[in-house]
Amino acid sequence: MKACMVKLGIFVAMVVLLFGLTTFGLSASADYSSPKDDIYLTLVNKDHRLPVGWEDKIELETAYNFQGEEFQVERETLRHFESLRDDLLLQGIDIELDSTYRTIDGQIDVWEWFRNEGYSDDYCFSHLAIPGFSEHHTGLAIDIGIIKDGVFINDNDEMIAEREIFAKIHERLADHGFILRYPPDRENSTGYSYEPWHFRYVGEEHAKFMTEFGMTLEEYLEMLPA
Repeated sequence: MKACMVKLGIFVAMVVLLFGLTTFGLSASADYSSPKDDIYLTLVNKDHRLPVGWEDKIELETAYNFQGEEFQVERETLRHFESLRDDLLLQGIDIELDSTYRTIDGQIDVWEWFRNEGYSDDYCFSHLAIPGFSEHHTGLAIDIGIIKDGVFINDNDEMIAEREIFAKIHERLADHGFILRYPPDRENSTGYSYEPWHFRYVGEEHAKFMTEFGMTLEEYLEMLPA
């Protein structure tokens, strides 16, 4: 049933796009310029490597979390994350940066950490991106942790258990240009299992469209005109 609803949502989204409805600020008119050229829609996943020369296309800024840890984040992504964090604080939810831009060498270190902790290669290949194929290389992806009762929660299993908090967080993402990059039960599309903490900046119009129709980034890009 869920798969049928997803397919229906994609079909409706295609109709919206093809007939040039502008509810979400998108149009398919004769002078339409494909959003695929938008740097914020760049696809990096298990099948798409980070584009060559990517670092020359983005502007990274330095940010710190409450623990004083330093992060690099693409400029617009950081600005919108800060607005998302401020918005959530008004609802009593405190989020903090936990992982952002990561070099290829940094991704290699992640693999080594998991292996040193005793995780199997099967687990690593299932849950970790191969260096060069991580969305964190883009600077557009953010992993968060949450502060609850004065405790910083960033353990994956513990965060997945915080369903109510993350449900409220996810409701606010699109208004600040983010999507939940790896939603539940969409592994066939994204290549990854559910990660409630992993957000991707795509811009407000695209984020609202994808969220409204329950689309992953892969599905959205496949739908767009060439």
